[in-house]
Amino acid sequence: MKYMVIIYGNKELWDSFSPDDFREHIGAQDAFNKRYKESGELLGAYGTADADQAKTVRVREGVPAVTDGPYLESKEYLASWYMLDVPTEERALEIAAEIPFASFRAVEVWPIKHDAWDRM
Repeated sequence: MKYMVIIYGNKELWDSFSPDDFREHIGAQDAFNKRYKESGELLGAYGTADADQAKTVRVREGVPAVTDGPYLESKEYLASWYMLDVPTEERALEIAAEIPFASFRAVEVWPIKHDAWDRM
């Protein structure tokens, strides 16, 4: 079964790390990614740019409109996400608990209900 694991963050959080702390956190995350990629349980790991680099697209009456930034009602945004392929929810939760950023940020685990690629 596939699970999406999400970490939320914001620029204020990233800026609060010293350069050495940031390198340490990224190093720990890279080790996590390598471990679970090699096990075959991590299908992908993706970090997003800061929210000020995002765009929102809306189509009204067939005309697309692009605006700056994501549609947010909170100061946190999706900072990174992971796609797991594991046999059980319990295993997905075990892996999510090992994400280094889980030690100071909430990590969400979402079951993937539909896999569009399987329908093509």
